[in-house]
Amino acid sequence: MYYRKAIVAIADGLGDRPHPLLNGLTPLQKAHTPNLDRVASQGICGMMDLIAPGIPVGTDMGHLVLFGGRPDDYPGRGPIEAYGIEMDTRPGDVIFRCNLATVDEYGIVIDRRAGRINQNTVELVAAVNGMVLSDNVTAYMQAATEHRAVLVFRGANLSENITDSDPKAPHDGKPYVVPQAIDNSEKSLQMADLMQLFLNKSHAILDAHPINTERKRQGLLPANFILTRGPGRCQPLASVPQKYGFNGCCIAGETTVLGVAKLLGYSTHSHPLFTANISSNFQLKAERALLALDNNDLVFLHFKATDLAGHDNLPFEKITAIEHFDQMVGLILDNLPEYTYLALAADHSTPCEVKEHTGEPVPVALCGNGIRQDNVVQFDEHACAKGGLNRLSGTDFIHTIIDYMGYSQKQGS
Repeated sequence: MYYRKAIVAIADGLGDRPHPLLNGLTPLQKAHTPNLDRVASQGICGMMDLIAPGIPVGTDMGHLVLFGGRPDDYPGRGPIEAYGIEMDTRPGDVIFRCNLATVDEYGIVIDRRAGRINQNTVELVAAVNGMVLSDNVTAYMQAATEHRAVLVFRGANLSENITDSDPKAPHDGKPYVVPQAIDNSEKSLQMADLMQLFLNKSHAILDAHPINTERKRQGLLPANFILTRGPGRCQPLASVPQKYGFNGCCIAGETTVLGVAKLLGYSTHSHPLFTANISSNFQLKAERALLALDNNDLVFLHFKATDLAGHDNLPFEKITAIEHFDQMVGLILDNLPEYTYLALAADHSTPCEVKEHTGEPVPVALCGNGIRQDNVVQFDEHACAKGGLNRLSGTDFIHTIIDYMGYSQKQGS
């Protein structure tokens, strides 16, 4: 049996809809993408639904599927983020993904990301870390990428069955959501009360913090509130690389993606220059992906900026991000070792006009020695719909790559 290697380059939130500012084209159709088109013309293309048609997924779930996990294994966003930043957690902890956000005096969310704050977040989070909420419950918090953070409730009689406080609707004049128990058990009711206490106390501390005082003076949005979502408990999952018998690695600058990879048994590599925005050093990412092939059979390479532009309804910035992704792919394609496959994928669509994830399929492509080529010569949402892979699920796509690598397990005798 032969074995080959593969790199999967993932453009977060790549899929989009026709945009009026782009004469009815999507950002991917409008962008100059000679290298993405080269992959398409040299291989086989299709459209991928991460789970099923019309089902939107988060970055966490999208990558869980792309990395070979099962949707039923999803532990919640909180535990994934904790894995991503290697936060100390213990059995029984309830863990939340958080945003540093801006609210007014009435609790109206002005910005879910506090203007995408990316400075002094460690100091702000430290101001509320270790907060005692009751005789037997303490809240611990640690900063993650940019406006993101992880919150851990540690103590007795805790429950993850409470609602998110995050309204998930930036700039729409909605208040934060008062936490509610989901199952009305005594533990969940108590947990909702403890979360409200934490939100109140942390808001008072953050609103008066010198860093936020200075931000207001400079005309910047203060990071004066913590929005919570995705509660869960850490639970080990089966290693995907171990299951199939290969070595796998994920290269990313976004803690959610790194967390999913660690959860599923992949080694990870990051760097301070791997930011979650357009400034990310894609040249270095490409170099590290090629270098990772020395010790790994399957390498995932993540690129985030496309998703951020979609969330902010910035179609021209999304075009720029796509062109950076194209250049990164070109560096890999030009230096790809023989008998190594290169795949293009996305974890979901983030249409600019919607500013949120949607259930549209995303384009995918796979090229390399021995691939059955189709007639597609452009990589975009329209052209790839005519490709030989047809329309497939995220599980189907990763299984296809693993099969080409030679690690699929035959069913039957």
